[in-house]
Amino acid sequence: MLSQENNIMLFSSISFLYYFLPIIMVLYFIAPKRLKNPVLLLGSLVFYAWGEPKYVFLMGSSVLLGYVFGRLIEKYRKKRAGRFFCIVSVLFSLSFLLYFKYADFFLENFNAVTGLSVPLLYIVLPIGISFYTFQLISYTVDVYRGERAQTNIISLAVYIAMFPQLVAGPIVRYSYIAGQIETREHSWDRAAEGICRFVIGMAKKILLANQLGELCSAFRASGEKSVLFYWLYAVAFMLHIYFDFSGYSDMAIGLGRILGFRFQENFNYPYISASITEFWRRWHISLGTWFRDYVYIPLGGNRSGKGRQFVNILIVWMLTGFWHGAAWNFIIWGLFFSLLLMAEKLWLLKALEKSRVLSRIYTLFFVMISFIIFNARDLGQAFSDIRGLFGIGEISLVSAEALYCLKSFAIVLLMGIVGVTPAARKLVGCISDRPTGGRILNVAKPVILAGLWLVMTAYLVDGSFNPFLYFRF
Repeated sequence: MLSQENNIMLFSSISFLYYFLPIIMVLYFIAPKRLKNPVLLLGSLVFYAWGEPKYVFLMGSSVLLGYVFGRLIEKYRKKRAGRFFCIVSVLFSLSFLLYFKYADFFLENFNAVTGLSVPLLYIVLPIGISFYTFQLISYTVDVYRGERAQTNIISLAVYIAMFPQLVAGPIVRYSYIAGQIETREHSWDRAAEGICRFVIGMAKKILLANQLGELCSAFRASGEKSVLFYWLYAVAFMLHIYFDFSGYSDMAIGLGRILGFRFQENFNYPYISASITEFWRRWHISLGTWFRDYVYIPLGGNRSGKGRQFVNILIVWMLTGFWHGAAWNFIIWGLFFSLLLMAEKLWLLKALEKSRVLSRIYTLFFVMISFIIFNARDLGQAFSDIRGLFGIGEISLVSAEALYCLKSFAIVLLMGIVGVTPAARKLVGCISDRPTGGRILNVAKPVILAGLWLVMTAYLVDGSFNPFLYFRF
C-alpha cells in the first residue's frame, strides 16, 4: 500500500490558505442558497482531486452506490429486502476499503504463511477512504434504522465529499448532519467563531505538532540513543499526535462553522483522563462512537453477560486497530487497549478510583506505551523502543544528543504539556467573566489571531516539517 500524502493540499499550506480557501469562500457566499451545496461540492472535488484526480471517480462511484442503496433500503425498510440491501451496501463500501487499503497486507501474510511469492499490487491508498467509507456506512445504516433517504444526490455527495472533514475526519454521522445539509444558517458571528477555531487548530498543528515531530525525527535519525532520549521521544510523540490530530479536527470544525455546519467535537482533553475507559471517551470521539453504535451494540454490547461483552470488546478493538493501518503493530495496538479495557471492567476501575494521582499516571503511561507501538515501523522496532525506556540492553542513561534536544525543545515540550490540559481555557474563561477582562479580550483576540496567522505563514514560507499524520489512514 502506497500513500499519496505528499500530493495532498494540506490545510496548513500556502496553496490552501491563500488560493483555494479564499476562492471557494467567495464563490460559496455569493452563491444563492439553492447553489451553495453545488458550489461546496465542486470545491470539495477540486480539493480532493489535488491529491489524485483518478480517485474522484472512486468516490463518485461510492456516492452513487450509496444513493441507490439508500433509496432501496428506504423503499423496502419494513421488509426482508431492506435488510438485504443494507448488508449489501455495507459490503460494497467495505470491499473498496479492503482492496485499496489491505490487499497487499493480506498478500504479504499469505506469502509468509504459505511460502509462496504472489506479487504485491502496490496500490496507492486513496486519500481519506477510511473516513468517507465509514460515513457511507453511517448513511445506509441510518436509513435502515429510520432516517429518510437522501433524494438529492448532490446533497448526499456533499455529505460524503465535504472538504473540511473529507480526508482526516472527524467522522460525521449522517443522522447528525442530515438537516444541516438541507438548511443551515450563516452569520458573521458564526463565521468569526469558525475563523477563531480554525486559527487555533492551525497553531496547534504548525507551532506545536510540527516542532514536536522534528524532535521525533531527530530521535529516529540519531545513532546515539539513550534512556533519556527514548523518554523524550515517547513524550514528544504523545504530544505530537495529539496536537496534529486535534489541530486538524479544530480546523475542520472551524471551517464547517464558517460554512454554517456544526460538526461534533472530536477531542476533549484526553490526557487528563483517570482511566483508559475515560481516555477513549475523550480521544477521537467520532471514531469511538462510530464503532460503539455500528459494531459494538449490534454485536450485543454488554447485554449478554461479561463473557460475550469481552468478546465484543476484543472484536471492536481489533477492528479499531486494523482501521488505522494495514500492519500488525496497529492490530496489536488495538488489542492492547482491549486488554486494558477488559481489566478495568473486571476490577481495575475500582482500584483506580482510590487515587486520582496514580490513576492519571497509570493512564498516561499506558497511553504512551500504546503510541510507541502505534508509531513503530514494525513490532520489532516497537519492542526495541519500549526496552529503551527501561534501559534494557547496552544503552546509556544520558547522551549528549539527548541533552541537546532536551534544551532545544524544552519550551515546546512545556507548552505542549500545558496545552493538553484545560488550563488555558479556564484562564481565558476567568478573564472573560470580568467586565473589564471581557472588553480587553474582545480587542485582543483579533490582534492575537492575526499575529498567529502571520507567524504561521512565516513558518510555511520557510518550508519546514509539515506532514499530517492521520492522512495516511
